[in-house]
Amino acid sequence: MLIPTPDECPLLVIDTQVVMDWLVFKDPSTQALAAALESGQAQWIGAPSMLAELRHVLGRGVAASYAPDPELIEATFARLCRTVDQAPPPAVRLICRDPDDQVFIDLALAASARWLISRDRAVLALAKRARKQGLDILTPLTWNKQRAGSSPIGIAPPR
Repeated sequence: MLIPTPDECPLLVIDTQVVMDWLVFKDPSTQALAAALESGQAQWIGAPSMLAELRHVLGRGVAASYAPDPELIEATFARLCRTVDQAPPPAVRLICRDPDDQVFIDLALAASARWLISRDRAVLALAKRARKQGLDILTPLTWNKQRAGSSPIGIAPPR
């Protein structure tokens, strides 16, 4: 699939840790994000390699005590994430200290995503430089706070 145009609704990229927080650990800080995706107020974009990484993390048994439901996780990814088979390289490339996280940054920049939602320190360290490219790199909690303050991110809070 080609990259969706940002005009449709704001695009966002979610890193593996935040997907795990949402779909495995049921972290309350991810619930507003899930609601925005479910309601179509934001569009999650990802790549096949991101789903592969999620499967790998689940396969390592890191979250075994939380009894993750792989079928639910796969179904949610398939239903809510528009998968981009191959994104063109971004015009400006920000290099992440963690090479495993580079795919998230590259896709967000190439797709002109509005947000990259992450808790990873190596990704968050790029926030200031990414903002110059029109990309906000935020934790779920910061995304929620901006959303509650309304309008800086363009999504009205729920009524």
